Amino acid sequence: MSDNPRVILSAFADEAANHKTAVEQMVALSALGLRYYSPRFIDVNSDGNIKHVVDLNKSEYKSLLKLHDEYGINVTSIGARVGKIKLVDKDDGSHNVFVPFKEYLKKEVANTINAATTLGTKLIRGFSFYPPKGEDPKPYMNQAVDQIGQIVDLCAAEGLVYGLEIEPNLIGETGPLLAELARKVKRPNMVTIYDGGNIAAQNKDAMQCLSEFNDMKKSMGWLHIKDYAVDNDLEWTGVVDEERLKNFVPANVGDAGHEFVLRELREMLPKMEKKMKKLGVPGVFLEVEPHLKGGGQFGGFSGPDGIGVAVRALCSVLDYVGIDYDLRTFKDIQELRGF
Repeated sequence: MSDNPRVILSAFADEAANHKTAVEQMVALSALGLRYYSPRFIDVNSDGNIKHVVDLNKSEYKSLLKLHDEYGINVTSIGARVGKIKLVDKDDGSHNVFVPFKEYLKKEVANTINAATTLGTKLIRGFSFYPPKGEDPKPYMNQAVDQIGQIVDLCAAEGLVYGLEIEPNLIGETGPLLAELARKVKRPNMVTIYDGGNIAAQNKDAMQCLSEFNDMKKSMGWLHIKDYAVDNDLEWTGVVDEERLKNFVPANVGDAGHEFVLRELREMLPKMEKKMKKLGVPGVFLEVEPHLKGGGQFGGFSGPDGIGVAVRALCSVLDYVGIDYDLRTFKDIQELRGF
């Protein structure tokens, strides 16, 4: 047995599925040796009807749970869209929508909580709302804190944990801003989610990514793994055009500095794992969300080949820095066969 700290590997399996079918997603996950995933867009019955996981009906949830049992798959988190709407009803030239907040709590947030409890996960991935495009997020911080706090309290009532992901163009688009949100929301069942690709996509280098990782350390609960190759020919305007993100790469070649970040994570893992287990989560998840064939505002695509490349790239970095992980082995197959 190794003395290295351990993480749990997971993936956004809709990135692996050419047609987003649940069966494609389950096959890709189990072939890669993964036991966990975060559902997002899914065609449960392979009939061409692709839905976001929070919009499934009771019959579809039942069918999905059967597939989880068949393929030995568990749910990491709900890959929710919560918090990806405008904070204020202002025409800013973006495609982002505004929804009155009480209505949003009753529909989108309630549906997301229902998805988590139905699919047996403690975690919901969410976001920190859009300020008007191109404006300084700071003046909108208090409104974001209030709205996120209300969402987190609804999660707490069901024993759920809300993870706030770092992402361009939102109130929490940088490590310092996300750390400030966490301090101000100040709920035990809210953590932050680091994503190096989402930082590097803002034309930041490895040392800036590491610096923002360190900003988030105290509040961090789990990590998304994607990387980004900065295109120096593109003029940085301060806003990421989310529909034109084409430079995502595996975690062992990009500008997000995963080697440095994961070395830092290695030292944090014992304490971080203890915190997450106290919240009822099995450990610290590293979740592959690679966008290798393209990424946009509400998801990305890698294909079955791309997700394989991304998982193997992450494993190579984990091996290099001395962090352990589990993939399925022959022992798992023997147990399934009963010998």
